[in-house]
Amino acid sequence: MELLEGRLEIDDLDGFVAQLGEIGDDHDVTIQAFDARYVADARHLERAVELADRAIERGENVARDRAVEILLYAAGRRQIDDALEMGVSTGENRVVVLVDGDDEVGALADLEALVEPEPTLGEYDEELLCSFFDVTEAEREATWASLGDLVRERVALLEVEK
Repeated sequence: MELLEGRLEIDDLDGFVAQLGEIGDDHDVTIQAFDARYVADARHLERAVELADRAIERGENVARDRAVEILLYAAGRRQIDDALEMGVSTGENRVVVLVDGDDEVGALADLEALVEPEPTLGEYDEELLCSFFDVTEAEREATWASLGDLVRERVALLEVEK
């Protein structure tokens, strides 16, 4: 798994998603683009990939598409419409683009034509992240765990809640 952090402008969301699909097909990789404000850290996405792959291997996946299954786990949601909030949207986006598969290097090279590289991980909106993942202030005060740890717990809990 490789991550490309950066900034991009999306005028046509369907067209952008189609471009990601074409790059993915060309390089035999799965590509998923995330709004960086919702990504706690790289481990958050690594865990989502692990759990999505396990669900697919067991035939327990919700989505037919691996990229969408990864999005569901990253968002800690079973409903695709709810998970899409974590994805990119039209306009200016600060993104983390996940690439996983055979030719990750080739896919990243193609993606750099779409994404202006810029660090985005670790610059999440704490209030937004807590709200999206239902992390309460009381929960945060009751533990030494980082917000990233609590988000990864939500990702793992999706497996239990099935």
